[in-house]
Amino acid sequence: MPQLKHPLPPNRTLEQVWNHYQVEAALAQRLKAADRDGRRHIFETMYDELFAAVPDHPRLTQRDGEELTAEANRAKMNLLRRWIDKTSLVVEFAPGDCEFAAAVAPHVRRVMGVDISDQRPAARRWPDNFELIVYDGFSLPAIPQASVDVIFSHQFIEHLHPEDTISHLRLAHSILKPGGCYVIHTPHAASGPWDVSRYFCDNPEGFHLKEWTYGELRRCLRDIGFSRVEAVVAKRGLNFNMPYTYFTATEAMLRAVGRTTARRIAHRLIPDLMCVAYK
Repeated sequence: MPQLKHPLPPNRTLEQVWNHYQVEAALAQRLKAADRDGRRHIFETMYDELFAAVPDHPRLTQRDGEELTAEANRAKMNLLRRWIDKTSLVVEFAPGDCEFAAAVAPHVRRVMGVDISDQRPAARRWPDNFELIVYDGFSLPAIPQASVDVIFSHQFIEHLHPEDTISHLRLAHSILKPGGCYVIHTPHAASGPWDVSRYFCDNPEGFHLKEWTYGELRRCLRDIGFSRVEAVVAKRGLNFNMPYTYFTATEAMLRAVGRTTARRIAHRLIPDLMCVAYK
């Protein structure tokens, strides 16, 4: 068993976390080796396989209460609120239980969640201006081209195969109106890995198929056709732009030092990545 690179989480033993890592890494390897159709089929069952083999997985043992859900929604609203108003049509990719989408609904004209499955809690009354669309992960005929004002994703693109990330960003670009924007929040590669492999590895080997840097993500977004990409910082209820060069220069500096030192510095300077891409 490898040496720990990060303190164990509360209420989990080393053996449990090691089992979790092995199961998740094996599933991730299957995803990375599969073609697009193969990945589609793996996506349909991989969480069932994971939870069956890892009964102590935090998503099975830790249930968010109303207070924690409200706190998480406030944090995500701090990321999004600058770009929405009562006239906005908003799409959230990978909304999960859709509680955040429901929290957004009173502030916009319409909000649509887009996910590969319906993970909403039963017996929940949903706002009239909210809709969940279940899709195949690649095509989205239910949403017309150039019809959306704002797209939002939180902790999502790191779970996509790099090839599928490009497809996803193209899809997002196609449904945005001219001048519309995509607000992206994801872990930063330099301070990672942020999946279960963080306990044993220097790079993500679990369900984070790729963790991104500001430089990498901006190049992809610009290549796809987004007209500009802005870097954003959200802290203590504040949300403000930062020069993109600050982040790309910091990334260059981090590449010049050892991985352990880079990770320690990145945790302080760029623990996550938030950018807004405009069509």
